[in-house]
Amino acid sequence: MFAEDAQPLAAPHEALIRVEAFAPNRGETFLLEDPRPGVVPGKDVAGLVVQAAADGSGPPVGARVVGHPPSGGWAEYAAVPTHSLAVLPDDISAVRAAALPLAGITALRLLRVAGAVTGRRVLLTGASGGVGHYLTELAAAAGADLTAVTATAARGERLRERGAAAVVHAVADAPGPFDLVFESTGGADLPVALSKLVPGGTLIWFGQASRAPVTLNFFDILAGPQRAVIRHFHYAGAPYGEDLNTLVRLVGDGRLHPEIDRVADWSQTAEVLVDLRERRIRGKAVLTTGGVR
Repeated sequence: MFAEDAQPLAAPHEALIRVEAFAPNRGETFLLEDPRPGVVPGKDVAGLVVQAAADGSGPPVGARVVGHPPSGGWAEYAAVPTHSLAVLPDDISAVRAAALPLAGITALRLLRVAGAVTGRRVLLTGASGGVGHYLTELAAAAGADLTAVTATAARGERLRERGAAAVVHAVADAPGPFDLVFESTGGADLPVALSKLVPGGTLIWFGQASRAPVTLNFFDILAGPQRAVIRHFHYAGAPYGEDLNTLVRLVGDGRLHPEIDRVADWSQTAEVLVDLRERRIRGKAVLTTGGVR
């Protein structure tokens, strides 16, 4: 359902972007259960600068950019802080760029938190989403021996191409032990993933895709890997421009490949959101507003 709203007023440190493509994230669909009045969702956008920031920062009018605003991206125009923009080269389309921000930034920052992964055995749950594809490719390129967990073979078919050493369809089937676990599903999967660690191994918990509570039994942990570490991770924290520039450079160099399962006109937003929520989309979905370059 579309609604008319006034064009956003950009703050002095923000550029006004004519949005050509945006990528909804599954977590954003849950915001619609109890929407805040006046708040337009949307964190992943790509388009054209039509009004430069008044404080002189950021790209000029006419620049093609990808951005990660706090909200407001599901619209024809979005005001984006200039510290969270990156200029696009001509060979990266708005569609590919829009698939980068939240998922790509999350993958980059997860790897920074994890430290060196070269030669380490890594388990990644919930691997068939946007973050999972980026994290698989980046970790494999850094030398990790990564096992990806996906619900079905169809959802995980591209992960081997992106560098996964193995793909399994249940955490229990993952042939551990692992030095590091990236855990994003929660529910019953997290305790099983935790049990797969080597002594002194680390589990980084960055999502709750199952939306099911996690129960940890102290005695199970006591009987499991000694000195296991559980770390909570949340990607958020502006500025995002440096990470966006890194992602754009990696895509341009052919070292990172956005996995875009669906591209649709934004008139199909409702259908795409339902499929995203029900996990019927592999990787990312991108919606276009017309006039995409």
